[in-house]
Amino acid sequence: MDKIFGTRNVNQDSGDHWLTVSDLMAGLMMVFLFIAIVFMMITQKENDKIKDVAVAYQENQVAIFEALEEEFEKDLSKWGATIDKETLAFNFQSPDVLFANNETKLSEAYKAILNDFFPRYIMVLAPYRDSLDEIRIEGHTSSVGLRGSTEAQAYFYNMRLSQGRTRAVLEYGYALMPDEANWIKANIAAVGFSSSRAIIHDGVEDAAMSRRVSFRAITNADIQIKRILESN
Repeated sequence: MDKIFGTRNVNQDSGDHWLTVSDLMAGLMMVFLFIAIVFMMITQKENDKIKDVAVAYQENQVAIFEALEEEFEKDLSKWGATIDKETLAFNFQSPDVLFANNETKLSEAYKAILNDFFPRYIMVLAPYRDSLDEIRIEGHTSSVGLRGSTEAQAYFYNMRLSQGRTRAVLEYGYALMPDEANWIKANIAAVGFSSSRAIIHDGVEDAAMSRRVSFRAITNADIQIKRILESN
C-alpha cells in the first residue's frame, strides 16, 4: 500500500497544521491588540475632554468668585453677608434685617439692600452666562417651629416660610430689572430648603446663622460632562 499511495509524512503534516493555527492565533492577537489600542485612544480622548471641562470649571469658578468679591468687598460687612468660594453662594446672614419673625414680607431694610445688590449682582454675572446652569435664590431657616409643634410640623412650616421668602426676593428683584425680565424668568429659581441645611457648630445648631437667604451661581460643568459621555 505504501508503494502505491506513498508514505505519509505524519510529522510534516502535523507541523503544517500547527503552523496554520499559530498563524491564526497570532493574527487574532494582533486584531485584539489593535482594538484595545483604539479603545484606549478613544477613552483617553474622552478623559482629556472631561479633564478640560473640569479645569475650565475650576478656572470659571475662581473667576466668578473673584468678580463677586471685587464688586461687593466693601458691602459685605454692612450687609451682614459672605461669599462662599466653594459654592459661589452669596449669603445674607442677618435674619433680623431680612424679614420679620415668621414673615415672608421683605423688610424695608432688605429692600434697600436689594435695590443696590440685585442689579449689580446680575451685571457681574453677565459675562459668565454661557457657563451658568442657573442662579438659585435659596431660603434657609433654623429647625425651630411654632410653639408646641412636632419636628415634622416645624420642618414643613419652615419649608413654606423659606419658599415664601425666596419668592418674595425673586419678585422684588424681577421688578427692579424689567429689561432683564426674560433672562431672569429663564435662569433664576427660588427654592426653600427649610432647616435641611442648618448651620451646625460642634454638634449644636446655630439658629441665627441658619436663618439666611443665599444667591447661588450654579455652573453647567456637569451638563457639559454628561453631553460628552452621551455622545459616545
